[in-house]
Amino acid sequence: YSVVPAPRTIFKGIRALPPGHALVWENGRLAVEPYWRLRFTPKRAIAEAEAREEIRRLRLEATRLRLISDVPLGAFLSGGIDSSAVVACMARTSAARVRTFSIGFDAAAFDELRYARQVAAAFDTDHHETVVRPYAMAILPDLVWAYDQPYGDSSAIPSFYVARMARQHVTVALNGDGGDEAFGGYERYMAQALAARYQAVPRPLRTGAEALARAALRPFAGPRTLARKALRFLEAAARPPAERYLAWVLTFDATARRALYTPEFGARIGGERPERLVEQRLSDRGDPLDALFASDYALYLPDDLLVKMDVATMTHSLEARSPFLDHELVEFAATLPAAWKVRGLSTKWLLRRALRGWLPKAILRRGKMGFGVPLSRWFRGELRGFAEDVLGPDGLGKRGYFRPDAVARLLAEHGAGHADHAHRLWALLVFELWHRTFLDPPAPAKITL
Repeated sequence: YSVVPAPRTIFKGIRALPPGHALVWENGRLAVEPYWRLRFTPKRAIAEAEAREEIRRLRLEATRLRLISDVPLGAFLSGGIDSSAVVACMARTSAARVRTFSIGFDAAAFDELRYARQVAAAFDTDHHETVVRPYAMAILPDLVWAYDQPYGDSSAIPSFYVARMARQHVTVALNGDGGDEAFGGYERYMAQALAARYQAVPRPLRTGAEALARAALRPFAGPRTLARKALRFLEAAARPPAERYLAWVLTFDATARRALYTPEFGARIGGERPERLVEQRLSDRGDPLDALFASDYALYLPDDLLVKMDVATMTHSLEARSPFLDHELVEFAATLPAAWKVRGLSTKWLLRRALRGWLPKAILRRGKMGFGVPLSRWFRGELRGFAEDVLGPDGLGKRGYFRPDAVARLLAEHGAGHADHAHRLWALLVFELWHRTFLDPPAPAKITL
């Protein structure tokens, strides 16, 4: 998962307190119990028009509550629907001019600044932006130190930078975290729904069509291209629902882990199957899409996204607030029909309709880009030598966890353009640097006479 899911931690004998839980120590006994749980049933009996109006009301109220402050406020603005909705609500709620902060990249497939500028212009915000380039790796030691545990989500890089930039102007920053889980924003939700229909096609017809499609798409399957998304869909669509979803969210699946682990480390892992974390939640009865939302609320959101934002902001003494995580808004969204969130090829179907007239049409129509970084290009260019050094026999290879030949194969395949292993390489890179930072003995101090 590229992170350590709670309640586990990377440190033996230490556990994390999961979100929404209380820990009570009483009379020598320890109890950990949930004090709040998100429920997706029963579904609310409500007309669509009424639901759209309630979403607008709850969004405004959630934003108003998070604007209560004695210190300067601003907002992270990616130009996506969620962060743009936050800025729209701030502009409607606050008497002061909204301050916005955006990050871009020198790779068009990852750069959203043009969208952020549209939103900033629409609401006349006091807008600030910066472009992240490969020399952003200069902050990597700070990232590894700040996150305490191995944290392999590379979007920590732009999060770190935008938090540092925002802190120069404000003390509190609002963000759009939680919008995808509440209103069905991830493309994997759409893909899961389409895959169920795809499996209804007779297998002989699918097999022939898939072979032709793979051959035609591979030459065009660059990072974030439609061809790459189609290939990922074809690779996972024939699997059972839980396996299919895991193929889209795991950094290393079971096959990749077997090839990566040394025999000794594999034996110590034993029968450990991290897939169970998702499988348990996807086995719940009810709407299959609701099961996906519930899984991400339980795992991806608290263990990855919220950790990323909390650490990136608090490292710079900046407070982050998330209107989409308002409990009344979340509870209302959970009881709406899943079909109002993901419909056909459209994600966030109902939210987009609720925000008509509030956001520019170009923002409402655009697809999700995500807060990623151009790792694929960086690992084939400026960072290639650095990665080969850190992940080589004298670095990660000497730990005994992973087979040096398997890591070398990942590096070679990626470098030659035969595969895109960027996220796997990043996870391994962070793990090695974490090991050096927290577990290796420090170098002896220099003594000057």
